[in-house]
Amino acid sequence: MPHHGNEEEHTSTGHDRAGQQGDSHEPVIRDNRKVDPVTGQARHPEGGASSHGAGPASGADSDGDALAQAEEILNGVEVPAEESVAQGAAGTGSANAEAAELRNDLLRLQAEYVNYRKRVERDRAVAGEMAVIGVLNSLLPVLDDVDAARQHGDLADGPFAAIATKLENALKTYGLVRIDETGVEFDPTIHEALIQQPGEDIEVDTVSQVLRSGYKSGERVLRAAQVIVAVPA
Repeated sequence: MPHHGNEEEHTSTGHDRAGQQGDSHEPVIRDNRKVDPVTGQARHPEGGASSHGAGPASGADSDGDALAQAEEILNGVEVPAEESVAQGAAGTGSANAEAAELRNDLLRLQAEYVNYRKRVERDRAVAGEMAVIGVLNSLLPVLDDVDAARQHGDLADGPFAAIATKLENALKTYGLVRIDETGVEFDPTIHEALIQQPGEDIEVDTVSQVLRSGYKSGERVLRAAQVIVAVPA
């Protein structure tokens, strides 16, 4: 249909008539891009876009924000996982150090216990030895009386002689040793010289006679023997 006047007025008039008659044909999309680069969906007609306003755009923005937030959350989860592995490794090292310290403490306690047990056993042995020595010292006067009776012939035979022999043998089982040898070199650690006499053919001080027997238990001298010493002339 021919028209006169301004072409723009004619175009706007045509659009107004099209709007009044309703959208009988597909609306014209002014954007050359038919696919929304954000959402990946087809664009709505211009009327729909103008009628609904910024709904799709805002939805795309919200979807983009949600994806960005999800990505940030996922990226944020990886860091604590790595940190937890590092913390686990650090925890393992700390546990190993603690185990080593506990082992050292156990070894130290074991060594202290071994030393304590040895000390207790040693003290117990010393205490037992001192108890035996105390008993032996208390019986030395009895042994002196037995020796005196034997020298006077009172224990030549009879029941008392047997009792004296049993007593001396029982004390020997506890380590009691008599010091009564003659003709040996004088030893001041086990002999007590009461008398010195010049002797012939004597090169060193020699025990010539025992006046009272001495006794020792092991290496401990309970009582030195009282002797007469022959010295070189």
